[in-house]
Amino acid sequence: MKISSSKILLPLLIILSFTGCKKNFLISEKQTIIFQYDYINYAWGYQHNGFIIDNEGNILTYNNPEDWNFRDKDMILTEKQVAGNILKCQVSGKKITMEELRKFTAYIKNIASSEITAPKNIAADAGSTEYLCYQYSGTTNTYKGYIIKTEGDFSRENLNFYSKKVVLWMKEINLNLTKK
Repeated sequence: MKISSSKILLPLLIILSFTGCKKNFLISEKQTIIFQYDYINYAWGYQHNGFIIDNEGNILTYNNPEDWNFRDKDMILTEKQVAGNILKCQVSGKKITMEELRKFTAYIKNIASSEITAPKNIAADAGSTEYLCYQYSGTTNTYKGYIIKTEGDFSRENLNFYSKKVVLWMKEINLNLTKK
């Protein structure tokens, strides 16, 4: 008995059309921020700048924002703190495609469950650049930050295989933002 490909494809297409596509299958619908590139240097006058990538792929930048809400010792930010930080950002006009955002967001679960190397002193007065990702908890309405990599005075690295890919991606985004 021969089954035509249209008899197989039609039901499959119908099933796929009813399931729909969620914006991002690995993050909560309430999660606003996903990744952050954060540079701080106190050595030659206060410098604090970076960018946040939100759940729609928008790249939001900041440069010496007043009253910035920093993560606590457990790497936690409340929903209110995140909202306050977003208000201090500017829309860069650059955006990550949803396909690209889904690809890199898929790595967060692995990064979050991996070990991080101990801090190693590398330089002095170089400041600190942190590459971070976040997971949102609807139960506590908080964001848990995870270090992907830290560079500068001290170096730390997430040992997950995908960490290097995410850092290279974020460095490329930063380079594109700083091009005039």
